[in-house]
Amino acid sequence: MAQKVNKVLISLILLGSLLGCSGEESVTAEKTLVETFSADPQALGRGRALFQGSCAGQCHGIEGFEIDEAENLFDCNWQYGETDQEIFSVVTEGIPDTQMVGFGSNFPEGDNDLWKIIAFVRFKQEPCD
Repeated sequence: MAQKVNKVLISLILLGSLLGCSGEESVTAEKTLVETFSADPQALGRGRALFQGSCAGQCHGIEGFEIDEAENLFDCNWQYGETDQEIFSVVTEGIPDTQMVGFGSNFPEGDNDLWKIIAFVRFKQEPCD
């Protein structure tokens, strides 16, 4: 009887381990929105158009040309935000005591439009070491 209980316990432990591993793999294998939009020419085109209308014309310039004191977003020297999520937060919330205002979710397609802008900037950004 003890052997049968041990076999059942071992089977349950192995099954639990396998289920735990499969969950971890699916999380790491998921693409981020930036990765997904970077592989979609239509999304990149929309990101570019939104960037030109909202960001480039006002402050940042397009593809390496700065206007005023705003950051060049196509190089690797960013003062605010390194990760995609940090950039998202900067654009939605703004930066206190600077000209960078928060846009919130005020794009026609909401947050998806902002992720498309970030995908466009990342796609056009020069390689960073």
